[in-house]
Amino acid sequence: MYLKSLELTGFKSFAKKTELSFNTPITSIVGPNGSGKSNTAEAFRFVLGEQSIKSMRGKRTEDLIWNGSPEVGRSNRASVKLMFDNRKRLLNLDVDEVTIERVIYRDSGSEYMVNGSPVRLRDIVELLAGAHIGASGHHIISQGEADRILNANMRERREMIEDALGLKIFEWKREESERKLLKTEENMKQVASLRREIAPHISFLKKQVEKIEKTKQLKEELRGLYLDYLKREHTYITESKRKISEEESAPKAELADLEQKLSASKKILEETHGADAKTQAIIAVEERLGSLRRERESLSRDIGRLEGEIASAERMKSATELTKVSEALIPISEVESIAKEVEEAFQTEDIGLLKRALETVKHALSGLLDKYRQKKNPSLEGFEREILSLREKKQEAEKKLSDIQSSEREVSEDEKKLRLDIEREKDSSRDAEKDVFRIMARQNELHGTLNALRVRLSELLHLEGDFKRELTEGILLVGRELIEFENVKIKNQNEEEIQPSEFLREERSVQEERRRKVEKLKIRIEDAGGGSGAEVLKEFAEATERDQFLARELADLEKGAETLKQLIAELSLKLDEEFREGILKINKEFQNYFSLMFGGGSAKLSVAKPEKKVRREMDDLLASEEGVSIPEEEEKETGIDIEVNLPRKKIKGLMMLSGGERALTSIALLFAMSQVKPPPFIILDETDAALDEANSKKYGDMVENLSKHSQLILITHNRETMSRAGVIYGVTMDKSGVSKLLSIAFDEAVAVAK
Repeated sequence: MYLKSLELTGFKSFAKKTELSFNTPITSIVGPNGSGKSNTAEAFRFVLGEQSIKSMRGKRTEDLIWNGSPEVGRSNRASVKLMFDNRKRLLNLDVDEVTIERVIYRDSGSEYMVNGSPVRLRDIVELLAGAHIGASGHHIISQGEADRILNANMRERREMIEDALGLKIFEWKREESERKLLKTEENMKQVASLRREIAPHISFLKKQVEKIEKTKQLKEELRGLYLDYLKREHTYITESKRKISEEESAPKAELADLEQKLSASKKILEETHGADAKTQAIIAVEERLGSLRRERESLSRDIGRLEGEIASAERMKSATELTKVSEALIPISEVESIAKEVEEAFQTEDIGLLKRALETVKHALSGLLDKYRQKKNPSLEGFEREILSLREKKQEAEKKLSDIQSSEREVSEDEKKLRLDIEREKDSSRDAEKDVFRIMARQNELHGTLNALRVRLSELLHLEGDFKRELTEGILLVGRELIEFENVKIKNQNEEEIQPSEFLREERSVQEERRRKVEKLKIRIEDAGGGSGAEVLKEFAEATERDQFLARELADLEKGAETLKQLIAELSLKLDEEFREGILKINKEFQNYFSLMFGGGSAKLSVAKPEKKVRREMDDLLASEEGVSIPEEEEKETGIDIEVNLPRKKIKGLMMLSGGERALTSIALLFAMSQVKPPPFIILDETDAALDEANSKKYGDMVENLSKHSQLILITHNRETMSRAGVIYGVTMDKSGVSKLLSIAFDEAVAVAK
């Protein structure tokens, strides 16, 4: 026996705790009408998870709870506990005894427990389904429902037979898989929708990233050009300054020596010819020449500076003409100021000070850019005005220089005349005067040489200023690695390193061409956006990563949907195969029981399509013949039809059967269904009420035969049926309306009688 006991507390008419033990194959429950014996069958339905209150003869949940009487107060809860012997592992739990309990409260609250632990209704259903047990299945036939399977439509019959064959678990799995498939398809739509939403943004970001990547390539190319240009320019400036310094050393040393000799000669002249007019004239000429020379040197330096500024402005004008882009014109003085700040910033090796210095430079550059951002030059007019202004200043300086040079030539002529006069004199004291004139002449030559060197140096200093500005701009544009330009090795086409000495032999026009290339690339970078685009790259990476994640998720969902479709197909195939095999087995038993009940005849179940489906196929056939299309409808599943042929009667349809014949047919079918896959227990509530004495005996024989496979609980008034039971429980009801239980064990009674 699988069923051990049933315990009722506060359920319907069982106000007090009542326990029924089932230790024989057949147990009968008897009692007068209205005593509450059928409540035990409903208690089985209740504890096994039945949700329909109507099927348990109630309208509300409260109707299942003892409602009280004048003698016994009403209960606030009702509980039913069912105990199974699980030593053969009928239920999929690794314990020898399983208790299932359901409790309801007047506030419609409900609890399910397995061995005292709270569980969900779904857990109960799945646990029982594995043992072919259900809340309202074929194994619980309540009062008046014996011919329910005959009255049911074809689809309902199919469900009842599937339940009897133990196919509900597969049905639930298929339905669950279909629900998961619908949810998966909905998720797929949502994921696909999300991908469509972010696709335009990713496309836009991709274009921005391509621009940034292009800018990076341009910067990389510019870095190479910059390093080559800076290394060559720095080498040229450094070596040229060194050479000028070397060339200045000899004239300066000679000038220092001549200055000493001139001082000695002047001293002699002062001692011997202090009052001499020619001596005074020589001194005056010397002073005048010195003054003119200093003024000429100053003007030469100014002219050199102006020439450098003109050259720089012309280079900027050329770059603007080359790119045809008009930019803001920033005075060279402000740029030099920024360059000086940058130069001072890089004279420290302290990282902290260097960072603060860079911040200062950054603010200075930002201020400068903000100041001149709106001051756009109209075309090249700004450069032309600056060049014109510088040239006017240069012309004024050149005019002054020309006047000074004329004055210097006049003074030199005077000096020559004085020298000739002195030479005509034979006085030995005039030797000192000759030395003075000779020294002054040599000094003029040396000053001319030094002046030429200073002009070259001025040009170099201007180049050095341009070089520092280029270095600063390059660092801001392509990075601080340009500071290491001195460590770069320049190679020729044969990958051979070029020595710095070769840079000096190169034409300056070649270096100027490199500078023009650098300017072109700088302008292209500015046009492309210039910045690093770190935020855009980060956003693009995040958007792309999200899209890839969604793509993977969509692929997983598609794979999951395909798996679910395969599972549904496999379950449907298995259900169909098991169902058809089960129908064959049921038909065999149905025929046996039907022949036993009616003394012959035939009965069988057949798989049929619903009437609407048949009509639909006929409509399709007619429509195809007439060339008319009919909208498709949802395909209906097949159902079960019952065919009976009574002996000695021309009755083949269920509608023509009498009440007794219907009862016998339904009993035969129910018993046949129970024989294919016997459930652990069967509850029959007055299914024998319509049988006469002869048929009752046949019914009793079938019950005994059925008890070999399933435990039976019979609620009956039939004496023949009672006689087959091992234990009879009598249910009575006193004036308080409470159902009470009495039991008789036939084996014990027979032993006592003997």
